[in-house]
Amino acid sequence: MPKLWNETIEAHRRDVREAILTHTSALVAEHGLRSVTMSQIAEKVGIGRATLYKYFPDVETILLAWHERQIAGHLEQLAQVRDQVGEPAARLRAVLGAYAHISHRSREHGDGALVAFLHRDEQVGHAQQQLHDMLRDLLAEGARTGAFRADVVPDELATYCLHAVTAARELPSEDAVHRLVMVILDAVSHTAEG
Repeated sequence: MPKLWNETIEAHRRDVREAILTHTSALVAEHGLRSVTMSQIAEKVGIGRATLYKYFPDVETILLAWHERQIAGHLEQLAQVRDQVGEPAARLRAVLGAYAHISHRSREHGDGALVAFLHRDEQVGHAQQQLHDMLRDLLAEGARTGAFRADVVPDELATYCLHAVTAARELPSEDAVHRLVMVILDAVSHTAEG
């Protein structure tokens, strides 16, 4: 087959896959994890059930693929924030702030069963490790320059930061999320030693 034809088919497949992921997440947000069927998804996307099954075997697999896409996007966003020019303290504040806001917005997933289902996936553990390493490296860099405390190893401080940021999911407002980030930064700063 001509190259243009192959590229067109691949683009169409990507578009259909993205539509499946997007519409499934919207249906689950609206109706709950256990209420969405493959028939509903196919109808919403505008494809036949047989076509849908060529892409995914079940709703859970679709949701895991959607969540994997979300995680990859979040990690990419956090890496871009980390890589901006600036002092370690400013970069750590930016990364923690971005992650806290991502966590805060994740409460929109709403359905506790959905959150529990998605977060049992190994992709989440891998992403958490990548984020931990990102924070650890920023904290180590800041400790070398005297910006962050040196009495606790950066690995432990990164773990502390990650656990503290999870509180953002339960906070009532963006202002509260900002205050949380400031409290975390205050705890890891050089002046917090004592």
